[in-house]
Amino acid sequence: MSQRSRPGTAPGPGQISLQITAMICIITAVTFVMVKVLPVNATTAGFAYLVAILFGATRWGLSEATVGSVVSVLCFNYYFLPPVGTFTIQDPQNWVALFALLVTAITASRLSTRVRTQATEAKVRQQELEQLYTLSRSILLIDSAQSVPRQVVNQVAQTFKATSVLLYDHATGETFRAGAEDMPGAEESLRMTTSQGTQTYSPEARTWITAIRLGTKPVGALGIRGVDLSDSAVQSLTNLVAIGLERATAQEAASRAEAARQSDELKSTLLDAIAHEFKTPLTTIKASTTALLSDRPPKPEQQREYIALVDEEADRLSVLVSEAIQMARIEAGQVRLQLEETQIPELMTNVLTRIKTSTDGRLIEVLPQGGLPPVMVDRELMELTFRQLIENALKYSPPGSPVIITADLEDSQVVTRVKDRGQGISAAEMPRIFEKFFRAKDTRNQVPGAGLGLAIARAVVTAHGGTIWAESTPGTGSSFCVSLAAAKPATEEAA
Repeated sequence: MSQRSRPGTAPGPGQISLQITAMICIITAVTFVMVKVLPVNATTAGFAYLVAILFGATRWGLSEATVGSVVSVLCFNYYFLPPVGTFTIQDPQNWVALFALLVTAITASRLSTRVRTQATEAKVRQQELEQLYTLSRSILLIDSAQSVPRQVVNQVAQTFKATSVLLYDHATGETFRAGAEDMPGAEESLRMTTSQGTQTYSPEARTWITAIRLGTKPVGALGIRGVDLSDSAVQSLTNLVAIGLERATAQEAASRAEAARQSDELKSTLLDAIAHEFKTPLTTIKASTTALLSDRPPKPEQQREYIALVDEEADRLSVLVSEAIQMARIEAGQVRLQLEETQIPELMTNVLTRIKTSTDGRLIEVLPQGGLPPVMVDRELMELTFRQLIENALKYSPPGSPVIITADLEDSQVVTRVKDRGQGISAAEMPRIFEKFFRAKDTRNQVPGAGLGLAIARAVVTAHGGTIWAESTPGTGSSFCVSLAAAKPATEEAA
């Protein structure tokens, strides 16, 4: 499509009439001054008329300047060329002067108008470039978590101050709108424009409807009303919109790929963690059964110890399987809470009973205050959470040091703290300790683990509407804190 001058900027017929009248008045005023106020010769008058005509050309345009040139020639002939007071020219040389004035005035007017037009077009192009630059920055800052096409139409409407903007997304078949006005019947036009790859402009409605393509691929169509844009600006605008939509598609594909990669990584890590956790009880069971099935069976009291050990490790395996299932459900976002009123000390007793065989005789002190109100929790999930915190405390603190568990009532919240005497957490690593797969740099090769325990604990606590955080001073140990809302008494709930 050929380049079109910016539509909607030409003055109307009424305005042109007023400007021509103003031009005639200026020539009349100049003539009055030169004839009645400051009498001048013909040469001076010619220059004065030429200046007035150049002013009109610069201020308004060629039409006004042309009319001014004709009126100036008539006045020049009547008032300054002999015989004065008539339109008759006595000396043939004066015809040359008169014609020279007319040609010079019209030529100067054309040149002045052309310069003025070029300056106006340059200003328009500069404004369009600034608007396109602003739009490009806005598209780069679009939030991919929200609807990208909707954000794009809003940005186009705001940047170009359009009364109406419509964007048809070919990939989804949806049409997105922005602006104070509507464009009736535009949806069908947008679909046809997309399939045909055309571009149309309606001067009366000041409306563009143009196809959006990325290479040869149809992306959609854009309709914009109430703005004056050149063809090149509209083409640049559609290119920016196409890039924005393609960027959103690429980000979505990258997010899916990253989710798939993390899912595979999670599965691999969970399998490694489960294999590591299962190895110890399976080894114990295998050793016990081997001893029981040997050619020289142990004494009856030893047999009973082996059988008790197998039973204990089988229970531990059952717990590990249940916890692995819960981990998978949490990661899949399939947490369904079975809430029941629970006392924190009772919960801790159950957790410590289940991990007794893995504590290696370490001292674990439970020091909750008396009279704590109960909390509404899913016992199985919350036991999994505190098991993760206690086992972390055991792994990251010296073998002979105790782990202390406290529970206090703070502003209608039951706050439980699991304290260890390890080396603590650095300020740089503190913001990341609840991220999946994160391991502290100083201990990742010394302490076994998958980096999932704290992430799972946070997911469970958050699902309960609680808060989990860490308090640590390097060199003196860490405290992992869980805050849960105290259950309301039955009488208060009924009220």
